[in-house]
Amino acid sequence: MNRRENLKLLFTGALASGFLLTNCSPEEKQLTYSPQISGGTKGGRTEEEKIIDQKLLSETFLTEEEKKKLEVLVDIIIPADEESPAATEVGVVDFIEFMMKDYPGYQTPMRGGLMWLDHYGEDHFGKVFLELDDSQKLEIIEAIAWPDKASTENEGGVKFFNMLRNLTATGYFTTEPGFKYLGYVGNTPNVWNGVPDHIMKAHGFELPEVYKDVYLKPEERGELAQWDDEGNIIRKG
Repeated sequence: MNRRENLKLLFTGALASGFLLTNCSPEEKQLTYSPQISGGTKGGRTEEEKIIDQKLLSETFLTEEEKKKLEVLVDIIIPADEESPAATEVGVVDFIEFMMKDYPGYQTPMRGGLMWLDHYGEDHFGKVFLELDDSQKLEIIEAIAWPDKASTENEGGVKFFNMLRNLTATGYFTTEPGFKYLGYVGNTPNVWNGVPDHIMKAHGFELPEVYKDVYLKPEERGELAQWDDEGNIIRKG
């Protein structure tokens, strides 16, 4: 089972439990990461929330160098494949930038973790992270991506990568391509044609033919039923 399949299983369950972080982004500023917000309707962003979002988007936390590191890291976590785009292509780094400001508790672990990558690279390869070749970068990730196998000296790196992996997966699987990959469609209207005849008969019931045209008209599914004063449905035609 590959990395994507593991993430798919993880976040299919997470969607059901409501674990995923809430998407938020104001309409006025365009980002690669740009979840939709309903304009003042029930369940949408309040004016106070929109003001807060605008304030956060007007600020900058990540440096350009930090963003470049994150672009490498998030695409290692969720690379492109034949079905879906890579994490960078759906704006995961923008999502992480927003989360750093929306949840300030992430800031020190994130910045410290990105610095840790440089220290590790210098100690083991004589170069900072962005100057390493692909195999050296992957070697660092392998050292911190598996908590049960990681050495105690890399504990800080493990905690950082756990946080980054969660943010990356959350940002990715709350985008339209992420939902599509999961096969998640949300609440959709269903078609019900009544209790099947064989079930009705098994329990000693039968729906008279006369009622089928009254209750089971596919072309009238969107219409509200009309009732008379005695509580009987009013037949049309």
